[in-house]
Amino acid sequence: MSGAAALATAALILHVLSAVIWVGGMFFALLVLRPASGPLDPAARLALWERVFGWFFPWVFAAIVLLLASGYAMVFGVFGGFRGAGLHVHIMQATGIVMMLAFLHLYFAPWRRFRAALAREDRAGAARQLDQIRWIVTLNLVLGLVTVAVGSSGRYWG
Repeated sequence: MSGAAALATAALILHVLSAVIWVGGMFFALLVLRPASGPLDPAARLALWERVFGWFFPWVFAAIVLLLASGYAMVFGVFGGFRGAGLHVHIMQATGIVMMLAFLHLYFAPWRRFRAALAREDRAGAARQLDQIRWIVTLNLVLGLVTVAVGSSGRYWG
């Protein structure tokens, strides 16, 4: 395998695995954990979400770094820049950047407010922030699924 092929293969593997971790985590949180945690006592439910996000968000940051690094490695190492990349790559980059910005907002605004509300035992305030987080994660899940569909099918568009 040539150096360029090895780079492309490694970058693609890292890219796909990072997307699976991030998008799959959001899918699990919204469609499995959220309904399953509904019957819990509010204090226990809020504490659970604090622990879940405390473990998940570092993985999201790692996924973002790897998605950017591997994506741009493929753009410049395989396609020779954006001019050589297909429309699907441009769409994937655009939706991915929107997702990253939404996550950064989630992390530095409602997540911080959520943790601060829990620290002062303001369950109603924490619940409001958790609802904001849910809406952002819902947006990102939809964008993530679209991005995965575009990225996996775009090379066959013609």
